Amino acid sequence: MRILVVDDSPTTRHLLTAILQRQGHQCSEAKDGLDALHRLAIESRPDVVLIDWHMPGMSGPELLHYLRNHPEYHDLRLVIVTRETELSKINEALAAGADEYIMKPFTPEVIEEKLQLLEWQ
Repeated sequence: MRILVVDDSPTTRHLLTAILQRQGHQCSEAKDGLDALHRLAIESRPDVVLIDWHMPGMSGPELLHYLRNHPEYHDLRLVIVTRETELSKINEALAAGADEYIMKPFTPEVIEEKLQLLEWQ
């Protein structure tokens, strides 16, 4: 599976990428929502985009909303990855277009489980 990891924290990006690569996935990274849009335009299309909630420039929910409202990205699987645990925030992410929701801190097992769920949808 090809996965784009979008997070303003280099540590989180590298951790997610390391986990995903150990699980056999191909990864690329973006430092924020605007960088993600640039990478989507120039790189091979990912199957899944993992998106942090809080980022400068374009937040995770803003990126979700943008991608869901542009037909060329309609088939992307989008997963929000965040420390936000309130039910209202989860509902906000799902309403913005997230297919799944991963809470930080996460484990490799949680990441793989969520990716498997996306394959069944």
